[in-house]
Amino acid sequence: MLVSDIAACCKKLRLSRNIAEMSGKIQADSHQEYLLKLLQAEILHREKTRKDKLLKKAGFYTIKTFESFRFDEVTLPTGITPEYLKECKFIENKMNIVMYGNVGTGKTHLSIALGVEACKKGLEVRFFRTSALVNRLAEQKKSGTLSAFLKTLNKADLLICDEWGYVPLDRIGAQLLFEVISECYERKSVIINTNIEFSRWVNVFYDEQMTGAIIDRILHHCHLLLFPGQSNRLRESSLSK
Repeated sequence: MLVSDIAACCKKLRLSRNIAEMSGKIQADSHQEYLLKLLQAEILHREKTRKDKLLKKAGFYTIKTFESFRFDEVTLPTGITPEYLKECKFIENKMNIVMYGNVGTGKTHLSIALGVEACKKGLEVRFFRTSALVNRLAEQKKSGTLSAFLKTLNKADLLICDEWGYVPLDRIGAQLLFEVISECYERKSVIINTNIEFSRWVNVFYDEQMTGAIIDRILHHCHLLLFPGQSNRLRESSLSK
């Protein structure tokens, strides 16, 4: 069968063009072995395509991995290991993670690395700078499409909110963010990166009752990771040399 004929069959069966491209490259001792290898190649191709789509959909502004990350300056809770985090067990257990520490200590790096690993496992991830998420929520509310946007967020297995508390929120923004966190409660995992201690969150949300409710939902099922070191960017800059 010609490659063009295989491609036509793939189209009818809604298979990828990968099968047609691989058909002439596979070597086998029998028809059965040839078919098995061809189907295995298609499965691998589909898995890679899905993972690539998940990574793109996640919204990472840069890709970070564990290869360049060191856990020696991170204080993990008792019983929590780097392997537990890398295997995304916290998502399976619907646990939240709060990463607290100074600016530039690796919180964003670790959260993105965890998000990338989750995508590799076929899980849906959404990554936002918190101020950008709140702005997006406000825009969707103004245009009447908030419900549809919230549905897309609800499909995610992991929501990552970077730079939490860096920008004070107005009342509407705080209410919208509270709604998102409430929808995530005990249904999916949330990672929050912040340099603001819990006692000061009220300065971000300007409402003690709402602040207390948000903290309660986040901390009920949560791992607290501490980043006590100095800024990696400052340490690596020419000014520190």
